[in-house]
Amino acid sequence: MSAAQDLFFVRLPDFVRTTTFRWTSIAIALCILLFSAFVYWEAGSSMRADMDASIAEASEAIASDVPERRVIAIEDRLASDPRRTRLAGLFTTDGKRIAGNLRDIPPQLAIDARIHATQVVRIDPRKPESMSVRAIGRRLPDGQVLVIARHSGELKELAAAIGRALLLGLPVAGALSLAIGGVLSLRVQRRVDELHAQVRRIIDADLRERLPTASLDHPFDKLAIIANGMLDEIEVLVTEMAGTGNEIAHDLRTPLTRVRVGLERGRANATTVADLQAVADRAIAGVDEVLTIITSLLRIREIEHYGDRRGFGDVVLAGLLREACDLYEPIAEDKQVSLRVDVDDEAIVRCDRDLLQEAVINLVDNAVKFTPPHGCVQLALVRGPSDVIIRISDTGPGIGEDEREAVLRRFYRSDKSRRTVGTGLGLSLVSAIVKLHGFRLTLSTGPGCVAEIACPLPER
Repeated sequence: MSAAQDLFFVRLPDFVRTTTFRWTSIAIALCILLFSAFVYWEAGSSMRADMDASIAEASEAIASDVPERRVIAIEDRLASDPRRTRLAGLFTTDGKRIAGNLRDIPPQLAIDARIHATQVVRIDPRKPESMSVRAIGRRLPDGQVLVIARHSGELKELAAAIGRALLLGLPVAGALSLAIGGVLSLRVQRRVDELHAQVRRIIDADLRERLPTASLDHPFDKLAIIANGMLDEIEVLVTEMAGTGNEIAHDLRTPLTRVRVGLERGRANATTVADLQAVADRAIAGVDEVLTIITSLLRIREIEHYGDRRGFGDVVLAGLLREACDLYEPIAEDKQVSLRVDVDDEAIVRCDRDLLQEAVINLVDNAVKFTPPHGCVQLALVRGPSDVIIRISDTGPGIGEDEREAVLRRFYRSDKSRRTVGTGLGLSLVSAIVKLHGFRLTLSTGPGCVAEIACPLPER
């Protein structure tokens, strides 16, 4: 490509180089060409049909006439043809011409067949002339052969006229297709530029801004809605990451600070091996607390982002709840808390048994932990029309209305739980497991917390 050509293409407007412009122009041009071809074909077919009908009608009329009037009928037909397009001939059984302007019976003409194209020789006072015609041949009852034909030049004239019209109209059609393609491409390019500018503002300025929509059923509006949904998710994730980072720093700093202070005091004050061992034990307990927090965070991330559903299978919920009850019964007895299980229903759901059991154990752990002595914790299964509900209720202080959503956040600990051992990640882990399964988690507010996991029943 030459430098001049390079310069030409570089200076082309942006909308000309878009896919919309190219495909719209090509599509409109093809439509115009196909329409012109259809008009040509339809006009030719219609004219050919009219010509064949006229030939068949004349042939029928002359053939049905009495022998003495056939010659007169042929001469009248030829005499009323100033354009000299009609041809006719009456021949004896051995092919000699009796009347008409045909020199002989065309060799290619099938007698008593349909009207078809053939070549004939026309004779008149001027000179014999070979021409293409549409013709029909009929053998009459007395053995004579009647040939009626019509010159095909009219069809050729029509083709030439349409060809000229196409040659004159194609430049106009091309200009029209380019104009329409340019208009559509400019509209698309303008909307793309607006979206691009808005995206740049979102990237450079504020993640809370959103792409504009016109509330129309338009592809760009659908794309903007999808992009806005993604931005909502990104904003939530970024906010959560920022908050989680602060919470992690805060919650890890406390146990690490305790470990450091304990080690410093032990180094300064320990006088015996037993004292040093006690300091080391307290330090190990603090490090274990930190490791528990980190392990819980990694577990939540694994479930949320790398959830694997290959471990799903049919699980009997009654057995799962009984195992959780057996596990926490000694702990409940130590706290003088009554732990009961009511699981007569043998409902089966499709889930990852280990994960769902982990969620139930976390809920039972919270219930036992926050229920005061002589209180009660109850596990039950409740059958619904299309699901079965795992219900864990206690007689503890419960959750405030303003904390219903907050308790599911990582590291959140209400004022009621500040004095209780824990990391603030249990309900976050439960929420992640429930979300992975497509179940529904609800927490009641007010005194006595009721946690429910609604598990859809498999279709049978």
